[in-house]
Amino acid sequence: MKCPYCKVSDKDRVVDSRSSSDDSIIRRRRHCDACGRRYTTYERVEVSPTFVVKKDQRREPFERQKVLSGIMKACEKRPVSVEVQEGIVEELEKMVDGQGYNEITTTQIGEFVMERLAEIDEVAYVRFASVYRQFKDVTQFMKEVNSLLKK
Repeated sequence: MKCPYCKVSDKDRVVDSRSSSDDSIIRRRRHCDACGRRYTTYERVEVSPTFVVKKDQRREPFERQKVLSGIMKACEKRPVSVEVQEGIVEELEKMVDGQGYNEITTTQIGEFVMERLAEIDEVAYVRFASVYRQFKDVTQFMKEVNSLLKK
């Protein structure tokens, strides 16, 4: 990196380094050997964003809040704590990050959430499934409930 003042020299030395409170950024004070001035640089990890591939093939950035909102609606007036709901989203994020996905489909997200909700609360599962699978009539809804009862 060239000195922002003399714009000539890339010879500098680090005078001081400090981490941010959450250790996500390192602040470095540097001294330019050519002009003698000091300047500050910041280092942070660059994370490539994960995109969600919609059913119509549009892509948009993954938004944790959208997934959490859907889970919260399904769990409304049910004995499922907010911590458990957030835990589902955190588990999803870890799975996505751990496998290094750049993209994840809405189908993968929906199936993952439904699996977790089925283990936690059957009513929340059916509510989420009814929206996710876009049931057109009561017959489809009853098939889902019957498959749940067979388990």
